[in-house]
Amino acid sequence: MLRARWVAGDAVLGAAFVELIDPLRYPKAGLNNDQLRELKRMKARVETERLPRGSDPSSHLKLGRGALVDVEWTVQLMQLRYASTMPGLRTPRTLQALHAQLSAGLIDEADCAALERAWLMVSRLRDAATLVRGSAADQLPRIGRELLGVVRLVSDGASEEVGVFTDTYLRTTRQARKAVDRLLAG
Repeated sequence: MLRARWVAGDAVLGAAFVELIDPLRYPKAGLNNDQLRELKRMKARVETERLPRGSDPSSHLKLGRGALVDVEWTVQLMQLRYASTMPGLRTPRTLQALHAQLSAGLIDEADCAALERAWLMVSRLRDAATLVRGSAADQLPRIGRELLGVVRLVSDGASEEVGVFTDTYLRTTRQARKAVDRLLAG
């Protein structure tokens, strides 16, 4: 529900729905320790149970370490904890919420930058992998023409070496995962 927003149809009904769910997605008391612990436990289960068999967690674009779910889960957890008292955090957009958390002093600039870099990079890679494969793709290709095609798409035609690109991806997601771990521990 944190990402719910009115996009089409009756605007009055959409506004009424958003008003109805706001107390649920921005709980007045934030999260208590039991709820926080349960959400962290759920995230750990997602990491171990949802990753498809045979997938490489270092290059899975959705569920991998430092990838989309890591960033979005962390941003949304902060919203659940603090948005009831910090209205600036009330947005369905991940990067907007991330920057609001930085402005509110909930995260530092280095963690914000690491999460933003990873979210942007992985989002572009996921789109590029889908275009190259012709179907939804959550795993970064490991070798071959598909990987070369993805690299060419996200490099805007520049001739970037695949090895350098892969190292940049791994470094970016590793830095994001460190930020996730710091923020979820706090």
